Amino acid sequence: MSSTYKSPLPGLPEWHRSGVMGIVNVTPDSFSDGGLWLDPDRAVAHGLDLVRQGADLVDVGGESTRPGAVRVTREEELRRVLPVVRGLVEGGALVSVDTMRAAVAEAAVEAGARIINDVSGGRADPDMVGVAARTGVPFVVMHWRGQSAAMDGLASYGDVVGEVIEEVERQMDAVVSGGVDPAQVIVDPGLGFAKTREDDWALLARLDAWSGLGRPVLVAASRKRFLGTLLADPVTGDPRPARARDAATAAVSALAAAQGAWAVRVHEVPATADAVRVEAALRAARDGGK
Repeated sequence: MSSTYKSPLPGLPEWHRSGVMGIVNVTPDSFSDGGLWLDPDRAVAHGLDLVRQGADLVDVGGESTRPGAVRVTREEELRRVLPVVRGLVEGGALVSVDTMRAAVAEAAVEAGARIINDVSGGRADPDMVGVAARTGVPFVVMHWRGQSAAMDGLASYGDVVGEVIEEVERQMDAVVSGGVDPAQVIVDPGLGFAKTREDDWALLARLDAWSGLGRPVLVAASRKRFLGTLLADPVTGDPRPARARDAATAAVSALAAAQGAWAVRVHEVPATADAVRVEAALRAARDGGK
C-alpha cells in the first residue's frame, strides 16, 4: 500500500498524509450518537465544527447501519440528508454521502456531495452503480455480505483477510463492468460488518495486504464493538461505552495511517487529526533520513 497518501481520485484534493473523514449521523438510532444531530441546523453546525477541528471531509448519513438496524424509507432518508448536504457544501465543506440508495446518492451529488460512500458497495440497490458511473464521483466499495438486521450471522470465514479482499475485488470488477471508472474506486474492509471482533483485528493487522488492489483504502473503526470489547470493564466485563472509545479510535487511526490508509472515518475528530499528522511527521523524518 502506498505511503504517500496522494489521492488519485477525481475531484478531490491530494493529501500527503491519511485524510480524516468526520461523521455526521442524521439518524435517531446510530450506535453511538443517534439523535444528536437530527435537526438539520445542528447537523450542519456540527459538520462545520468537525472541519474546524481538522476533518478533511464530512460524511453525512441518514440511515443507521449498526448491527440489527431496520431500514428507513427512501423519502425519510432524503428528508434527513439533503438539507445537511446543502448546508455543509454552502459552508465550504467537502462532503461525502453515506447511503445504500441510488436516489439518495444522486440527489446528494446534485446538492454538492463529492463522494458516494455505499456500505454495500453497490449491491443493495441495482441502480447505484449506474449513478456512480454517471456522476463520476469517487465511490466507496466496502466489504458487505448483507443488510444490518442479519449481518452478524454472516461472519463465517476460513481466511478472513484473503476472503474479504477477494470479495471486494469481485465487487470492484462488478462496478467497473457497470461503467464506473476504476479511478473512482475507494475500497473499505468493512470493519464490524459481518465480522467478529477477531476478524476486525485480523483485518487491521494486515492492511498492507490491500495494496494488491491498487486502490485507496478507507478505514472506518470509530467507536466500533471490537474496541468496546477490548476496553471492557475489568470487573463487570461490560464493554466500554461507545462514546468512551475515542482514544482507542485515535490509536487505530495512527496505526492505519502507518499502513497506508487513504483516510480514516471517525466520530471525534481532534485526536485523530493529531494522530495522523504525527504519523506523517514521523514518516517524513524517517524518509528524509534515508
